[in-house]
Amino acid sequence: MHDVPSPRALIRFGGFELDIESRELLKRGVKVRLQEQPFQILQVLLEQPGRVVSREELQRRIWPSDTFVDFDRGLYNAIKKLREYLDDSAESPVFIETLSRRGYRFIAEVTRDEGVVSRAAAQASIAVLPFINMSADAENEFFADGITEEIINVLSQIEGLHVAARTSTFFFKGKHADMRQIGEQLNVRTLLEGSVRKLGGRLRITAQLVNVADGYHLWSEQYDRELKDVFAIQDEIARSIAERLKLTLEGDRPDALVKAGTKNLEAYQFFLKGQVLHYRRGAAIPQAAECFERAVKLDPGYALAWAGMADSYTTLGYYGLAPPVASMPKAMEAARRAVTLDPSLADAHTALAMAALMGAWDKREAEHGFLRALQLNPKYIQARDWYALFYLQFFEGRLGEGMAEAKLALESDPLSSYAHTIYSLTSANAGNLSEAVRASRRVVELDPASYLARGTLQAVLHMAGLFEESVAVAESALTMSGRHSWSMAVLSVTLADWGKTTDAEAVYAEMMARVRRQYMPPALLAVAASAARRDDEAIRHAREALEIRDPACRLYFSKYFVYSRRLYAYTQFRELLLKVSFE
Repeated sequence: MHDVPSPRALIRFGGFELDIESRELLKRGVKVRLQEQPFQILQVLLEQPGRVVSREELQRRIWPSDTFVDFDRGLYNAIKKLREYLDDSAESPVFIETLSRRGYRFIAEVTRDEGVVSRAAAQASIAVLPFINMSADAENEFFADGITEEIINVLSQIEGLHVAARTSTFFFKGKHADMRQIGEQLNVRTLLEGSVRKLGGRLRITAQLVNVADGYHLWSEQYDRELKDVFAIQDEIARSIAERLKLTLEGDRPDALVKAGTKNLEAYQFFLKGQVLHYRRGAAIPQAAECFERAVKLDPGYALAWAGMADSYTTLGYYGLAPPVASMPKAMEAARRAVTLDPSLADAHTALAMAALMGAWDKREAEHGFLRALQLNPKYIQARDWYALFYLQFFEGRLGEGMAEAKLALESDPLSSYAHTIYSLTSANAGNLSEAVRASRRVVELDPASYLARGTLQAVLHMAGLFEESVAVAESALTMSGRHSWSMAVLSVTLADWGKTTDAEAVYAEMMARVRRQYMPPALLAVAASAARRDDEAIRHAREALEIRDPACRLYFSKYFVYSRRLYAYTQFRELLLKVSFE
């Protein structure tokens, strides 16, 4: 007969779980090595969340009166350590707030589970590392990456299993990192590794589940099947992992975990390639749109591909890579098609929300779409990030809420350069400039080859008043992006704020010279013209931007974004906004 474990009380907050009895703190199922004094402080703060705990109370309860200790230094170091463990900060606290000369207060939402017998489900966690392409054709790299993402999506459906986000696991693609290091950085106990070989109509997939702590192989399998069996293989892998981790599928459901969005394998492969290309952003966006278009042409009922097509055209629009007339109507049409085909698809509602926000400037439809997407799939990082920055901050001006949402996304995807990008921008907009600079530097560390990373660092450094460094970063951002309009506009404002008006004029002149041979978003021309003190031209560009509904208006004409400050000083600009009901 097996002993029955005693019930215990668990305290949950954010992605953390505190077990008072065993004195363990876990982050998404992985134990955090918390030192004694930080643990005791956390325990005291969690007794009554929201209550101010004085320094005197902490001294009385944690540092014995008969022990000689430098209390001030000890408390400071313990609080600092605790914040490091929780990935919190004093400047923009999510968990622990400092009240000057009074004490500390736990400010996050806390739930208590009394009488919990087992935490097996809470401890079950996995990261799916990018499957290796074993095919001779380099084009199959897209297929291998796509299969990896599909398996991540399937595993995410299993109740009680924490699955590391796609962008964080892909951070390790092509790197020879230590297994324990990967587990620690992603906060998981197990890793799924594999390979894909595709030749004609045949497919071989190998997969193995490894325990991070000791490298022990919990399960492995090789699948030699026809290509048409790819969805069944994904389902079998997910069920095998659930069994090995002792997780029970909902009602031991006999139906497939994998809901194939299409039966057309060629359409499926175009969809996978489109997804990978869209993640790369920049010059890869038009290629992604083409892949999604080919997928829906092969299968007009493929909702996921319609959603991907909508996202790619919306991104083309606000990146300024295509005029609004060539991008935004297609984005709206594709997004509506996706929602009609599958109303339960979070990707479709997110695509419609973003297209409505950036193209139609429809606040109500955008808000409904984002909230519905997050209701359907709270783990959908793109939905949360777009909702945080574009809707909450740029549209609504709810700066603190936007930063909090972006931080939630970052916690779910800690090695994602994109999640760090959005978090750094929301932090800067909310006035947390030191945190924004820290986060934007981290973006470049994670993805040094990314223009978006460099461009973000450039903008945040300017917003923090570090003009010289911002201009230096701008040079590398412009070089790697083919002198993208975002960085040109930001550079013009930085130079103007730095007192270098002549240089700002030169940047604007270059942008105008390029208008003769390529599309340049008029909203960004308006920003650069205002920096160059070309007032009449700034108003002319602004009028054009509003007339054509340039998606960049939603960013650079937002009164909550520093780059619109000079424009809002013009009476004519404010009158233009009133005429089109911009706000």
